[in-house]
Amino acid sequence: MLNFFKKNRPGHIIAQEIEDQDEPWLTKDNFNDGQLLIDAYQKGEKIIIRSTIAGAKPQDINISLHNDLLTIKGRREFKEKIKEEDYLYKECHWGSFSRSLILPSEVDPKNIEAILENGVLTVILNKKKKPNPIKVKRK
Repeated sequence: MLNFFKKNRPGHIIAQEIEDQDEPWLTKDNFNDGQLLIDAYQKGEKIIIRSTIAGAKPQDINISLHNDLLTIKGRREFKEKIKEEDYLYKECHWGSFSRSLILPSEVDPKNIEAILENGVLTVILNKKKKPNPIKVKRK
């Protein structure tokens, strides 16, 4: 699994290989509510995924890549306790969230960048260069 939250400068994160870690808030049981909304697009040789994740910190988010499946999981907490009867509208999702998507092409797992800035997560994946076909001469 790859974890993209190894900081190399403020707000920027680079891919880092890690062992599967058992983190209690990342268990399947905790991911039954929010689905993360994303924008995904191609720009030249890059695939870019963007999502608004207001209220989450890098340590609250786990991004993993397994073959062509990219998964973003995390949690955002609202510290203030509000009674249900006091809400006028309740549209924002607080708690755990996740999103998985199948990438349209192979990406270089060693060349991925994730940036969390002003509540917007941007994941930049570089498409893998396809090897040139080898021609075999017949005699």
